[in-house]
Amino acid sequence: MTQSFQKLRALTGMKDILPDTSWQWEQLEETVRQWLASYGYRNMRTPVLEHTQLFSRGIGEVTDIVEKEMYSFTDSLNGDLLTMRPEFTAGMVRASIEHNLLYDRPHRVYAMGPVFRHERPQRGRYRQFHQIDVEALGLPGPDVDAELIIMLNRLWKILGLKDIRLEINSLGQAEERAAHREALIRYLEEHKSILDEEAQRRMYSNPLRVLDTKNPAMQEMANNAPKLFDYLGEESLAHYQGVCKRLDDAGIAYTLNPRLVRGLDYYNLTVFEWITDRLGAQGTVCGGGRYDGLIPLLGGKPAPAVGFAIGMERLLDLCEQEANQTEQSECDVYMVHQGDDAQRQASLLAEQLRDVGLRVIVHAGSSGFKSQFKRADASGAYVAVILGENELTTRTASVKWLRLEEDEAQQQSVAFDQLATVLTTKV
Repeated sequence: MTQSFQKLRALTGMKDILPDTSWQWEQLEETVRQWLASYGYRNMRTPVLEHTQLFSRGIGEVTDIVEKEMYSFTDSLNGDLLTMRPEFTAGMVRASIEHNLLYDRPHRVYAMGPVFRHERPQRGRYRQFHQIDVEALGLPGPDVDAELIIMLNRLWKILGLKDIRLEINSLGQAEERAAHREALIRYLEEHKSILDEEAQRRMYSNPLRVLDTKNPAMQEMANNAPKLFDYLGEESLAHYQGVCKRLDDAGIAYTLNPRLVRGLDYYNLTVFEWITDRLGAQGTVCGGGRYDGLIPLLGGKPAPAVGFAIGMERLLDLCEQEANQTEQSECDVYMVHQGDDAQRQASLLAEQLRDVGLRVIVHAGSSGFKSQFKRADASGAYVAVILGENELTTRTASVKWLRLEEDEAQQQSVAFDQLATVLTTKV
């Protein structure tokens, strides 16, 4: 007796993207590629698997990502400790160092694809999710920081998105953060009774992250904590003001948020986030900033770098709310046929139509005209091309337009050798 196999389901927090929705992804990806190309950014593709050490050094061993969320395992074939990438930046910096990418000039690069974090699935947050990651490597000035923000403002306009606000801050340089860190730790020690377990754990190892708390009982304490911005020196302030001037020139509104931080020492100067209230608790659509210290931390020659990441699921959620995406049909032309000879001729004509750029489906198998027309209509095709015994005799296809207004001619006959020309003028 054959043993039945239990039906399997996708892993928790990992979603299938089916044909009825994948067109939205393709449309967004194409828009993003064109947008990035207009600013001179080129695609970089790095492996999904990297050595775990890359992320523990590049993201920080005391971060939630490294401590709780990474999918890590030991390769049973050689004993290597590996991790499925939880973000793109570390891998892209590793690749730029390994291939000496910055030897002769700076590079503007981007990546798109899946990343993996073991966290509680909720709206806009999955265990396998997708990011658009953009990095400007080897470029030090406030002009580049501002350009990234201006780029994003353009993307929101292209996508027709509203109600996304910009928050910025400056993390200064290492010595300024060190002075602030001392003052912050003293302040946290004075308010230790207010700190929750997570904040007490981070108080000495990662005190900046304590200020990023979502605990309502700690909000007043965090708001009154020493502000890093008050410790900035002349050069750091000039860099911040350089960013702000360019945003003012571009007419982009922003808010200084002193509690906008990154908990790792290699981040410096500009940090920013684009935030919305339309995605529930997961309000950050895009986060970015300057990380001049990461390249030397990973073994490269010191070089400046700045970038950002966008969650694609959240972006698609916003696009869907705006209802500003045009659904893509399965094809432009659906070939309807009756009989084996007609099907073979339909396949030949379909190749000619594909030669001129049309998307064509030839009905598979044999079924009645009614069934085939029903399928043609469901495909979203603009036109059905019909071949039967009469059409083969006269070498003339019957063309039925499926998406015309009531008063327009719905059907016509077109010679086989004119079919491509006629269809390309109307489809």
